[in-house]
Amino acid sequence: MQLTVAQLTDCLVASYAETGGINHLDGTNLPSKRAVTLIAMDLLRLLFPGFFDEKLMHSSKIKTETAALLASVLEAIETEIRKSLEYHPPAGVAHKDLRGLAHTLTVEFLASLPRVRELLQTDTEAAYNGDPAALSPEEVIVAYPSVEAVAVQRLAHELYLKQVPLIPRIMTEWAHTRTGMDLHPGAKIGTHFFVDHCTGTVVGETTEIGNHVKMYQGVGLVARSLSAGQKLRGQKRHPTLQDRVTIYAGATIMGGDTVVGEGSTIGANVFLTASVPPHSLVIQEAANVKVMSKKDRER
Repeated sequence: MQLTVAQLTDCLVASYAETGGINHLDGTNLPSKRAVTLIAMDLLRLLFPGFFDEKLMHSSKIKTETAALLASVLEAIETEIRKSLEYHPPAGVAHKDLRGLAHTLTVEFLASLPRVRELLQTDTEAAYNGDPAALSPEEVIVAYPSVEAVAVQRLAHELYLKQVPLIPRIMTEWAHTRTGMDLHPGAKIGTHFFVDHCTGTVVGETTEIGNHVKMYQGVGLVARSLSAGQKLRGQKRHPTLQDRVTIYAGATIMGGDTVVGEGSTIGANVFLTASVPPHSLVIQEAANVKVMSKKDRER
């Protein structure tokens, strides 16, 4: 016997009651993932005028168009920040004051955009100078996924520092799905950061990355163990990379007390759980690779 729509509805609603996972019924909704995604896209347009637009940007209209876009973003993100604060109110802040706090945080966040742009200029420079395949800085901005992922992380990091719940992680996970690079909004990243190819890269919440750091695809900057779960919240769990460190593809560096000294190079596929001094070269000994004829193999 086929179930009717009414019966299917009853079954699904019953599962809501049993397992939860519903966005705050009869109360304040959580931030909208779709709204945060649209905000992130508009923020990229503000950071890189003309690169994320389908129409030409005319210098005579840039101030007018920027003002209009800023006004739209301000209203949209203030709404989502207010939802976030209502979901997880800051200690000592009354509910009636959350709307005003949301507005203040939004304006402060938007005021940080020029500084974020300065940082991204160094990232673009690092990507162009570090990749002989790059034709121009413009190509780096419009075509390199790592630049987009880092841009979103730097934006999300500003909100993370202001202790805005939910939105920073929504932003970086959106970038993760687009680029394949998983950068937690809590990670501290210095200037001139470049991840070539970037797919499969993971950078954990308490990671600290110095200036002029270059990494390749598949690098993991991760915690040594998460078996303690929530008891580890707030602790330094992820490694520190000092200035001018290079990490090649597939390397994994673990632990909050692991420090890679400045000027060091970590070779491909290295599994590192201990600190190394400045100007170190860390490599994995070559595995035994045997080359034989297919005919010999079949005998």
